[in-house]
Formats: sequence, C-alpha cells, structure tokens
Amino acid sequence: MFKKLDKLIIKAFIGPFAATFFITLFVLLMQFFWLWVDDFVGKGLSVNVIAKFIWYQSAVLVTLALPLAVLLSSLMTFGNLGESFELVAIKSSGISLLRFMRPLFLVTILLSGVAFLFSNYIIPVANLKSRTLLADIVQAQPAFDLREGVFYDKIGGFAIKIGKKEANDSMIRDVIVYEQNNPLQDNFIIAKSGVMGVSADKRFLEFNLKDGWRYEERGDKFGGPKTDYIRLGFKDYKKRFDLSSFGFQSITPDSVNRNNEKMLSMRQLNKNIDSFTKENKEFFAQTMKSTYSFLPFTQFFDTVAIKEFPTDTSAGIKSAKSFEELVPDSALQTTHDRALNQVTSLRQNLEANRQNMKERDKRLRRHKIEWHHKIVLSIACLVLFLIGAPLGSIIRKGGLGTPLIFAIVFFMIFYFSTTIGEKLAGENTLTPFTGMWLATFLLVPVGIFLTYKAMRDSQLFNKESYYRIFHLVKSFFH
Repeated sequence: MFKKLDKLIIKAFIGPFAATFFITLFVLLMQFFWLWVDDFVGKGLSVNVIAKFIWYQSAVLVTLALPLAVLLSSLMTFGNLGESFELVAIKSSGISLLRFMRPLFLVTILLSGVAFLFSNYIIPVANLKSRTLLADIVQAQPAFDLREGVFYDKIGGFAIKIGKKEANDSMIRDVIVYEQNNPLQDNFIIAKSGVMGVSADKRFLEFNLKDGWRYEERGDKFGGPKTDYIRLGFKDYKKRFDLSSFGFQSITPDSVNRNNEKMLSMRQLNKNIDSFTKENKEFFAQTMKSTYSFLPFTQFFDTVAIKEFPTDTSAGIKSAKSFEELVPDSALQTTHDRALNQVTSLRQNLEANRQNMKERDKRLRRHKIEWHHKIVLSIACLVLFLIGAPLGSIIRKGGLGTPLIFAIVFFMIFYFSTTIGEKLAGENTLTPFTGMWLATFLLVPVGIFLTYKAMRDSQLFNKESYYRIFHLVKSFFH
C-alpha cells in the first residue's frame, strides 16, 4: 500500500520528469535535424510531410530520452528534498534512504517496461516509416528558385536566365530560354519582358513573353551538312515548363528497409538469429566439403599412423629427397603448371568463401546486437536511477544547475560506453553480449557505491571535507 510519504516522493518526481523528458526529446530531435539540415532546406516540403517525419522520429528517440529524463529528474527530486532539509527530517524519523527510494524504484521499473514495449513494438515501425520518408526527402529535388542574372538548369531540357524581376516576382525582363531537347538543334528564345506564373494545378510554370525572338536550328538527322536556320519574331508568346518533378513524392516502398535489423521486433530477431546460425553452419560445412573434394589426395589421409616414405634401395625403390626427383623431366613442367593452377583456383575459391562467411557473421552479429540493444535501453532507466537518486541526496542541490552537470556527465559515460561497446561488438572484438552491456557493467557498481555513500550521509562532494584532508596530509609531511 502506498503511504503519504510514497505519494509525496512520486508527486515531487512526476513534474521534473515530465519537463525533462520533453526537453530531452526536443534536444535529441534538434540534434537529428542538425545532422540532416542540408537535405531538408530548399526542398519546398509541406507542413504535413515535416510533421509526419517529426512524429516518427520522436517515437524512435523515446527510448533514448527516457533514461536521461529519469537520471535528471531523480537528481532534481532528491536534490530539492535535500536542499529543503526534507530528506534530513525523513532520515531523522527513522526512515532509511532505501525505503524512501522504493516508490520511485517501482515507478522506474514501470518506465523500463514502457521503454521495452516501445523498443519492441513501436520503434521498429517508426524506424521503418522514418527511414522511408527520409529517403524520399533526400532524393527530392530542390524547390524551384529563379535568380536574377543566373542560368537555371534544374528543369529538364531547359536553361533559363532572367535579367531582372520586379518586386512582385511576376514581372520579368530580359528573358533568355535555351532549349536542350535535341542534340542536333540549338533553339533559344529572347524576350524583352514577360509575366511569370504557376498554373492552377501547380504542375506548370508559365511564361507569357512579349516582344522577342525565337531562334531555331534544324540539323540533318542523317549527319549531313544541310542545316536550316529559322528566326521567328513575336509580340506575345506563351511557354510552359513542367514542374511535376519538383513536388515531394513518396515513392520509396517500406519493403526496401523491411529486412533491416532495426525494423524487427525481438520475436523476429530471434527467428532470424536461429535461421542465420543454421545457415552459417551449413555454409561452413559445405565449404569444408567442397575444399576437400577439390584436393583428391585428401581421401587417402591415414588417420591411424603416419607412414614414412621407404628409402631402402635394396628393395628396388629409389631413394628421393624431393618431389621433383620422382617426376620424369618431360612431365615436370606440365605437373608444375597443373599444380600451380589448382592451388591458384583453390586460393581464389577460399578467399571468396572467406569473404562470404565474414559477411554472414557480420549480419548475424548485427541482429544479436539489436536484440541486446532493446533490453539495454530499457534497463538503462533503472541503472541511471540508481545513480541519480543517491547522487541527488548527496549533493543536496535542486534546480537545473548542479544536477544538470552531473546528469550530462553520467549520461555521456553511458552513451559513449554503449556506442563504443556496440562498435567493438560489430567489429567482433567483443561479443554482442559484452559490448552491449558494457555501459551497464560500468555504471551499476557506481550506482551501488553512491547508494552506499548516501545511506551513510557521506561528504563525497563536500569541498570542506577534502580541504580538511588536504591540510592533514600537508601537516603530516611538515
């Protein structure tokens, strides 16, 4: 049963947690956009497309924002209680720190469960949708942008130059349109002025040109010397350009990224891991079998004893010190060439099989890493709470100042150790289990140590205690 003390600590935790979670999620989202800003700018993306991408990417970042939010909010909660001496009053009434941490410990376990459900069921779908949408955004052409005095060649088959645009951008002057539709002819249009606009369906750019000339060159399609030059003057001339390629198009199917390990749930990962492990064993066995069958002499291996070649000349057998002495001179070169070709072919075959096996092992490791990754990010909420809660009761500072510094330090330790472990596991330097759980192995002892110090009211971060120790050491040497 929850008591008033439990309700007090949970209420004190919920506010900072909600605030830090959304702030953290926003910061992580902005960091992502900062990396891809060049692919988003100038594409003329609609608000709907951007909102959809933000929605998918926010879901992907939830499991990374939750641990940092738990760490920072637990630091702030226990720091605020310590700064207002509420923590001292609770301890003086005989309630231990572990009992005081219990309700938030249960809340953190619940958050870890939520993080796991997100990681297993929601994030694979969000990853798939965001990757597909990102691919379409990256491949989209820049938005249509005509500038004064510069040839614009992003519209297929045309190069357009405008000398000057009026303030409303619809009146244009000194227009040159160069047509590139046919390599055998060279056509262009020159006009003194005109009106520029977009059709009602947004598919065409329309130029209503005035007072100009159209020059056309008609070459001989058979490559002959005959060429016709045509000049046409006009008072009014209408030219249309197709802009359909500039609109954002969702053309990448979800199936392109469906087999990526980050798009799979744990059940699907387990299935793939079992299949890949079986395939790798079968491929290795088949490689060994094909290699031995490539060398006929391997079937005559004596597995009982190693027999020496007889060298007794009395039995009529010629003693030989090398293989060449056993082969006639007429067949020596042929034998050497055949052996060399066979060894070269075998070496190439083994190298191809080695590369194939390496890629198979790498694919299997990626799936194992992702399997552990889903659990590690969920447990991270609990691990970082074991650091934040006792650390906040030790430093006894609330607000966003000191707690934010400690939160950033420990979260960076967690993030970089997880990233390094994942990289080492991907390179087969560490096993997937060791690499992905490296951050947990490092931080759990730290959390236990901080909890031990907090239960005994340690002066771990009190500068006066270190000052006294320094003077004791100094007086000892003097």
